[in-house]
Amino acid sequence: MASSYHQHMSTELQLAARNGNVESLRSMIRENPKILLSTTVQGQTALHIAARLGHRAFVEEIFKQDESLLRLRNADDDTPLHVAARSGHAELTDFLVNYALTWLEVEDDNESPLRAVNARGDTALHEAVIGRNEQIAVRLLNADPSMGHVMNKRKETPLHIASREGLEKVVEKIVAHPWVAEQQEAEPAVLGTGSPLHQAVLGGHIKIMEMLLDKRTDFLKAVDESGNNALHYAAQKDSKMMVEMLLKKDNSQLAYLCNNKGYFPLHEAAFYGSSSAVKEILKYCPDTAEQVDFTGKNAIHIAVQSGKVGTLQCLLRHIEPKEIINKADEDGNTPLHLAAMQGRIQSTLILSKDNRIDPCLLNKEGQTARSVYERLEEMSIYGMIVWKKLKKKEAEKCKNKQLPPVATSQSFQKKMAASDQYFELSVNTYTLVAALIATVTFAANFTMPGGFDQQYGMAILQNRPAFKVFVISNTIAMCSSLVVVFCFIWAWRDPVKFKLNQLQWGHRLTVLACLAMLVTLMTAVHLVLTHKSWWLSLVVILIGCSTPVVVGLILGREVWFIPLK
Repeated sequence: MASSYHQHMSTELQLAARNGNVESLRSMIRENPKILLSTTVQGQTALHIAARLGHRAFVEEIFKQDESLLRLRNADDDTPLHVAARSGHAELTDFLVNYALTWLEVEDDNESPLRAVNARGDTALHEAVIGRNEQIAVRLLNADPSMGHVMNKRKETPLHIASREGLEKVVEKIVAHPWVAEQQEAEPAVLGTGSPLHQAVLGGHIKIMEMLLDKRTDFLKAVDESGNNALHYAAQKDSKMMVEMLLKKDNSQLAYLCNNKGYFPLHEAAFYGSSSAVKEILKYCPDTAEQVDFTGKNAIHIAVQSGKVGTLQCLLRHIEPKEIINKADEDGNTPLHLAAMQGRIQSTLILSKDNRIDPCLLNKEGQTARSVYERLEEMSIYGMIVWKKLKKKEAEKCKNKQLPPVATSQSFQKKMAASDQYFELSVNTYTLVAALIATVTFAANFTMPGGFDQQYGMAILQNRPAFKVFVISNTIAMCSSLVVVFCFIWAWRDPVKFKLNQLQWGHRLTVLACLAMLVTLMTAVHLVLTHKSWWLSLVVILIGCSTPVVVGLILGREVWFIPLK
């Protein structure tokens, strides 16, 4: 309700409203009764300012002068009730609600502050749930229960927002109130944010989902503007419990409805890498494995395309028919073709190891996964390993079939040019590390722990078990490093072949030499310490044993792989 009075609010009134100074307010009203209609640049009245700061006594004094001021709006069309609800002042909001209830006595009075909407289409109840002010929201619902289903300009009702924010008391209050037929039909329609059930899934609120599914089963039919139903959202969130709850409620439709991209919930789970969701969907609806999108891709294609390795493994474990695993899309590409085409190294290796995979299949261009892989513009050392495995798989299973010619390893020389500098650095690093290990371990053979018997030249501690461990581990470290040094001398004769065959072994031998050096250190310290220093020996052994554990925690399985691009 706009006012025709446009006096700019004085500094004195602004200060009084901010400080809640009632005496100052009374004095100014006596001088000018219309001063309460004056506003700031943003259209804020003194009542708006006091409501934002929670000065109840100040607000009460204003209402003694004119209760209708509760309808005044600022530049954002906010009433004082909007401001109080947004600011979280429960006591003041309750006071304003009591005044606002007088307008509800007039039937269908949309001018009531309880029903008033601001420039964003939000009611005071919207503001309360947006700010997670649950106590205020419940009070507003007690005053007017029908407001829980009013949509703002974002097509969100307070029920949508409360479901997303996890306000259980608010949701319980709203769904307990009966709604009219028009609202029941409107809410499950295609909305930008979907239904409140979508929002509950998005927020991960299980209890709210239970309440909504119990009271509003029509929400199961609702989709958002992208065509996603609630199960699509649950698949994205990778929640086993939410997916199971939805499928138990309705597994006859939810899992079999696609969105605007042609993705079914199983596809959505594959795209987002939601392995738990994949398991549950296939458990309740195993035939969803056969679903394809608009381009003919099934969930395995999509897991490969999105690079979700863990989900790909999950799909292969839970899908049995090889027809699905070798399914071709509209371009004739199987998941293995797609993995090869995109240079997905891990995905390609996982698929190629599966005995159900048929490496002989040709796409519409007449290419196998191996020949597609050979077309990649760049190739890394890992890429060469993948190519070698694809070639081996093809040779084993496709002996009697006519396939595209196999490239030679030398033909990849230019494709691997980008990694040549890094390869050179790696070779130099391995050679240097191996040479240092060989030097140190060689010297250790002539500086035995405990020393030598000067008369016979024998090691003094040679009869102790720890000494034997020292000698063996030191020898392993030295010989392993010597093998690395010698083999890396031949690295430049055929770099491509060396990368493919020898570099991996060189890396593993270097790791073995480092581990052997650790054992040498621990046994040497243990041998030279007396029984009185057993605790020091134990500390050294514990530190030594923890070293490979720490490296393993940091690098994981990568510790066994070559750190090349």
